[in-house]
Amino acid sequence: MPTPAIRLVRFTGRLLLALAAVTMLVVVFLALIALTDGAGSGLAAWWTTLGFGAVLAMWLSRRRTWPARLVPFLPVVVAAALTASVCVPTVPTARRYPPALPFVTTQHWSLATGSRVAVYHYPPANPGARHPIPFVYLNGGPVRGISVLDHRFLQLLARQGYDVYAYEQAGGGRSDLLPMSQYTISRSVRDLAAFVDRLNKGRVDILGFSSGGAVLTRALADPSVAARLHRAIIAEPGPMDGPTAHIAGHKGRTSARGIAPAMTGPRSTHVPRYAVAFGLMRLGLLAPGTGLIGQAEGDNAFTAADLGSDTASAYCARDAHRIPAENTAQNFSFSPAASLRVEQTVKDSPSVAPLLRQSRTPAMLMIAECSSQVRQWETTVLANDPAIQRTQYMPGVGHHMWNGLDDNNDRAAAVITAFLQDRPAPLPNYPTRDAIPAFLRARK
Repeated sequence: MPTPAIRLVRFTGRLLLALAAVTMLVVVFLALIALTDGAGSGLAAWWTTLGFGAVLAMWLSRRRTWPARLVPFLPVVVAAALTASVCVPTVPTARRYPPALPFVTTQHWSLATGSRVAVYHYPPANPGARHPIPFVYLNGGPVRGISVLDHRFLQLLARQGYDVYAYEQAGGGRSDLLPMSQYTISRSVRDLAAFVDRLNKGRVDILGFSSGGAVLTRALADPSVAARLHRAIIAEPGPMDGPTAHIAGHKGRTSARGIAPAMTGPRSTHVPRYAVAFGLMRLGLLAPGTGLIGQAEGDNAFTAADLGSDTASAYCARDAHRIPAENTAQNFSFSPAASLRVEQTVKDSPSVAPLLRQSRTPAMLMIAECSSQVRQWETTVLANDPAIQRTQYMPGVGHHMWNGLDDNNDRAAAVITAFLQDRPAPLPNYPTRDAIPAFLRARK
């Protein structure tokens, strides 16, 4: 008769074999999710894995007596239960748009491109200092709603006499979704041109921030779009084309990434279905238009907490413990799949530098001290756009330069309004084109 020690060893061995079998089936399931691109909400991979497991269990049990023949099926049942959670939606699969904002009316404009976008208008609140050129804000993301912090900054510009318009790019915020294949950087540029045409107020001044800055840069490289622009402000731009996107450069001064307290609140990545979907998309193993989750479901599931340290990276290390709430839970909106799709079209695009060198639209570049952007994304724009008249290096701020902390909003507004009114810059013109190499060396 086996001793208790021997029985324990046998039991442990069987348990480890069972765990190995479960792990193997889960790995098979994930591999099939990638191979089938999540077809049928993952059910194609699930049924195939279940069938494979059942056949394997039958083969392993063929020489066993009843009821020991059932033992090989236990790992199959456990793996089926675990992986089934990846196939079941836990949020609505039809798009839930953020509710209306209490401080500004949401309009919806149908553009000539076919996009239907949410538009916000802040008329000049200071008639005595009214500026005749409309001001348009192009937010970052890509495919993200405009944050409450950004809305407050736009209100500040309106109080200084600017006629401010902003729109959420197709798929972001309260704007209508597009078919996944239509999310491209070129479509974003065409939408910008169509928006200015729909505004029908002549040429506009425009501020493009982050990925919005990349859209603006490409607009300046397109003469037909640039003709609609009066002055352009490129703030903390993302990569403008494929060659720029593949630059492995360095970033600005230390950000709050890895220092700030973890964001609180629910995370979609704590749910197996969305952890698998977003994780495999990020790794490039699932297409943005995957059959595992629809675009609308992914948008509904994704939360501000899912951005994690990405939010902290937009602030200086000194601000790590006082990062403001950029949004409300109700207003937050981000489309992870569409964003990845747009980013990929940037990476796949040829150089726009030859066209950008033909630009004649007066422009300004804004760079943050604690920028989380690759410095060469910014300096490549400066090097290739001869119409950039000044560069403003913003001390004491990170990627999100107007963030409501201290006097950061006022300082950003002062830089912007000085350029728009062709007044002397409040900061030195730095870096200049000739100083780019020294700037990159100094900011390592």
